[in-house]
Amino acid sequence: MRENIQTARPAVVIVGSGHAGVGVAAGLRSRGWEGRIVLVDAEGQLPYERPPLSKDLLVPGAPAEPVPMRKESWFESRGIERVHGTAASIDRDRRELRLADGRALPYVKLILATGSTPRRLTVPGADLDGVLMLKTLPDARRLAAELAPSSDTAPDAARHVVVIGAGYIGLEVAAAAAKHGCRVTVLEFQDRVMSRVTSEPVSRFFEGLHGRAGVEFRFGAAVTALEGTDSPDGAGRVEWVVTADGARHRADVVVAGIGVIPEQGLAADAGLEASDGILVDAGGRTSDPDIYAAGDATRFASLYDGASQRLECIQNARAQAEAIAADIAGQAPPAPEVPWFWTVQHGVRLQTAGVRHPDDDVLLRGDPANGKFSVIYLRGGRVAAVDTVGSLADFNAGKKLVAQRATIDPSLAADPSLPLDQAIAPLEPAAL
Repeated sequence: MRENIQTARPAVVIVGSGHAGVGVAAGLRSRGWEGRIVLVDAEGQLPYERPPLSKDLLVPGAPAEPVPMRKESWFESRGIERVHGTAASIDRDRRELRLADGRALPYVKLILATGSTPRRLTVPGADLDGVLMLKTLPDARRLAAELAPSSDTAPDAARHVVVIGAGYIGLEVAAAAAKHGCRVTVLEFQDRVMSRVTSEPVSRFFEGLHGRAGVEFRFGAAVTALEGTDSPDGAGRVEWVVTADGARHRADVVVAGIGVIPEQGLAADAGLEASDGILVDAGGRTSDPDIYAAGDATRFASLYDGASQRLECIQNARAQAEAIAADIAGQAPPAPEVPWFWTVQHGVRLQTAGVRHPDDDVLLRGDPANGKFSVIYLRGGRVAAVDTVGSLADFNAGKKLVAQRATIDPSLAADPSLPLDQAIAPLEPAAL
């Protein structure tokens, strides 16, 4: 018999079934929490791993189904209830989460793991058919179908794919499209790829990697309009992307990878503090003591320099989930972990530990021409972040150096024949 949720006993209610939401549920059970746990899932399917959406699920021969985050039996054996629905509002006085279909979920604690949504193009023609974004499994399936040549396509008639934005997602999509034999053009407003997250040596290395696979780049490109087939009024299928310099780029498919916006509306409408992200402390607590938030939707102070930040990565989602689970269970918080990120493009993995600032000093370790190198970012003489290409040893060592806020000897750190953790500078004797 279907449960009457409106009269059900209160639960820890989790909005969102991504890595943060599932992480809270898993963390609570692993810490012995025996109360009721309800996971609200807007997609209505088994939670799945998100990184493959822009990688494995787009390439030729991709698997038909995503990798499940947890098996169905895992949720059942742990008594974690999954409710298909869309969260509509929070009644903080009644301590209820209301769903769009009118159901109400009473909570003892509420966790908002609402994630983010892709930033939409706002230029004329942005609503044409063939203009896509990538965030969910349905998005990935539709994009994969657009990239793959149809059976009636002539062998020499490659599809023209225009990617707007040269961040992680845009470049991963470009790499997948190239594998399908598409003619790929990447339009980027800045002067290099991944400019927001990395330095010029890494940018130029990956630009060359894509170029050798046939991907073309146009930097300083501001998109002003999309034009469709026989569509002076904007209806129909996309055919051209127009940039501010007057250039027109042929497009059978357009993919917008221009960043994301935190899903903070549910929190803000309930009166929680939010400003380009739901504001939380180190324990994931919002301005309401009974409501927590985790993942891409949150903004918080860095444990390393106090800067306000949003981190769009699985590592942060999982770390915040663990902190929330510990706090609800009344246990000691887990040790903080250095943020880390990764991307794979054309089979080459970039791994990053720490958060780079544009004004950090840049130290190159190794030769990018060899396909194996690292970049160390120094802030006030201390290791703030590390980018590594083809060097797991440097990534592991660099992550530890970031955690230690270590000071290194630049001449030693620049020598790739020397293990990075042996480049720590000796402490200067205290002044007398």
